[in-house]
Amino acid sequence: MYQNRSVARLLYAEETDMSGLPLRQPLPTSQVEQHDPFLLLHHHTTIIPQSDYPYKLGVDPHPHRGFSPVTFVYQGGVHHRDSRGNDSVVYAGGTQWMNAGRGIVHSERPPREMQEQGGVQEIVQLWVNTPAALKMEQPAYYALQAEDTPMISEERVQIAVVAGDYKGTRGPVKTPSPVMALRLTLQAGGQCAIPIPADFNAMLYLLDGQVMLEGYGLVDGLHLALLNRDGEVCTITARQDTRLLLLAGMPLQEPLAMHGPFVMNNQTEVMQAMRDYQMGKMGMLFE
Repeated sequence: MYQNRSVARLLYAEETDMSGLPLRQPLPTSQVEQHDPFLLLHHHTTIIPQSDYPYKLGVDPHPHRGFSPVTFVYQGGVHHRDSRGNDSVVYAGGTQWMNAGRGIVHSERPPREMQEQGGVQEIVQLWVNTPAALKMEQPAYYALQAEDTPMISEERVQIAVVAGDYKGTRGPVKTPSPVMALRLTLQAGGQCAIPIPADFNAMLYLLDGQVMLEGYGLVDGLHLALLNRDGEVCTITARQDTRLLLLAGMPLQEPLAMHGPFVMNNQTEVMQAMRDYQMGKMGMLFE
């Protein structure tokens, strides 16, 4: 008989503003800095107006170093361009995973056709820390469409395997450290038991709906459940139709120094990242 993991903390996705972009942020909070190796989770839904000036919307070119910014697309699409020549649009059901490594500059905007026609864009962005020994590796970018994501269908449950291994099905994304990322869609009454490696930290984010977590109780949409490392599985039963992310990863247990888009191990490295960006060492992106 497998032991279910208990819930360490339940965090509400509070509304906040990031440079004019309204979003929900359950992690970090004033009480929880990280759930190692996971640093940040944002849930952003917006109505894209029709525009005569495409590419004025979204997030302008900006740098990253030392971690992986990940974007799970739920509605609409995201157009990614970066200083290493990557240029792709990922649509609903797809995932963009960028290992920033030693440094990269990218922009994230609604696709041109979405800006011209209008529509709804819904995304979840996750920041995953990179081990110190790999922070200065070359960047890598994965544009994973819905149709390229392995899908496991169980009764009233669909599980898309983005990264890591789920019951023998492996996700296409190669991560710098061991990470499992699953996109789950459950119909009311659907149940699944997700095996989680004993030495991984894990968390669940509900975009909507309601589930029962075995050994804990009800969790509503717009909540992030941080799990303890005291069991081998997480058993989820949907009380309502629910979309959720299950994220698990090997904790790095390393010092953390963050400043804006740079995640390093000490302030000297952060200052070096700022200088390298200003000197153009992370490349340039001209849209």
